[in-house]
Amino acid sequence: MRRREFISLIGGLAVARPLAARAQQPAKLARIGWLGIGLAAASEKRIEALRVGLRELGYVEGKTFVLEFRWATTVDQLSGLAVELVRAGVNVIFAPSSTEVEVARAATTSIPIIFAAHADPVAVGHVTSLARPGGNITGRSVLLTDLVAKQLATFKEALPNATRIGILWNPTAPSHQPALKALGTAGDQLGVHLVYAPARSADDIDAALAAFGNEGVHCCLVVASALFTAERISLARIMLRFRLPGMFGAKESAEDGGLMSYSVDFPDSIRRAAIYIDRILKGTKPADLPVEQASKYELVINLKTAAALNIAVPPLLLARADEVIE
Repeated sequence: MRRREFISLIGGLAVARPLAARAQQPAKLARIGWLGIGLAAASEKRIEALRVGLRELGYVEGKTFVLEFRWATTVDQLSGLAVELVRAGVNVIFAPSSTEVEVARAATTSIPIIFAAHADPVAVGHVTSLARPGGNITGRSVLLTDLVAKQLATFKEALPNATRIGILWNPTAPSHQPALKALGTAGDQLGVHLVYAPARSADDIDAALAAFGNEGVHCCLVVASALFTAERISLARIMLRFRLPGMFGAKESAEDGGLMSYSVDFPDSIRRAAIYIDRILKGTKPADLPVEQASKYELVINLKTAAALNIAVPPLLLARADEVIE
């Protein structure tokens, strides 16, 4: 071998070796922060849905991504936990609903924030439009104003003699004010009188439901919020104690003792939200990812609770249910 060719070969190997070494290094571990209300044990199905969605996209937990959880027991604790995630340097914050998004956006304008079931992101100002979100927030949404009207109509169908219906809502949920207006319109169309009671925390729920008893309401529609989903077991028990049939905005509430629910399929929506996380981790800006409207909804009826309340659910409604718990 000639001297010049030998030097070129050695030089090429010297360059190739570090390049090969760099190529074999594992990809940077993506850190995904989950901001939620309640306990992790109560959200197992939803957490697993995100894991499944990421696995379907080729991610391996512990090797290519980690989930960092921050759970608040009250809404007031969320702000501090959102700041913790920002200081921890997560690559993206998963904030399932409008309640978590509101505090996450106050904590950062640079870290991407992804939601999975935002009740009305345009109306509350979290995105500029569905097609062009702008800013650092995007994800999958549910139009709560349409959903609550459908829930009220379905509830009236289940309880045709109900003329006074209680509405339990949460003042800390940004999307509830538009939802209340939609309920008022729907109530007028159905010819029912609505009685409103707010609950900002778990401590307020018992008093709010007791107030419904004093007002002579026949049943109670619970406007979906992270708080009410987290407190669904105690909420169902209190409603049973007051003999109040309930319509809920989360399937888990019917599974855990509520009379019925009509809601988006939350695990499915969360699984699909993983696509947004993947796109962002690969460099796409949240502002360039249009908000997708959830399209899969479920009607669940708990016949055990119906029997306990001496309610005969109409057969036609039972036939339409996606799931009947017996």
